This record gives sequence, structure tokens and C-alpha cells, in this order.
Amino acid sequence: MKISETKTLHLPILVEQDEDNIYIVSCPVFKGCHSYGSTIDEALSNIKEVIDMCIEEEKEKNIGINRFVGFREIQVSLKSAAV
Repeated sequence: MKISETKTLHLPILVEQDEDNIYIVSCPVFKGCHSYGSTIDEALSNIKEVIDMCIEEEKEKNIGINRFVGFREIQVSLKSAAV
């Protein structure tokens, strides 16, 4: 009998909401790993599927995944006419 080992990844997810109240989710560990949903739960469910595809693609390329370092915030001044 073959025993398979399951590895759990803890991945960062960025959640945004657009002007139409759609939730947009991204996983910065994988290039181009984005999805969306009308609720946060739907968006998170969708991003899990995209992450699975990204993992399979990385396995085929035989390269490692990016290492998540963290989020930073920067301050940018806007001209009043631009807002």
C-alpha cells in the first residue's frame, strides 16, 4: 500500500473590491494568480482552484514557487484635481 504525504501551504491572499462590489482576489506567490466572486467566500473558493492550477504548472516547469516576503504600504501625494 502506498501512503501519500499531504503538504499544507499557507499562502497570502490579497482581497480587493471593485466599483461593482465584485471581490477580486490574488495570490502574489504565483504570477498571474487572480480570480473574483460576488462574495468573499465565492472569490476564495475560486482562487483555490486557480492556485491548484498554478501549483500544477510550477510542477511541470520544475521550478520553485516565489517566497512571500510581506506587504508594504507607501504614501503617495495626489493633486486635488486628480481625485
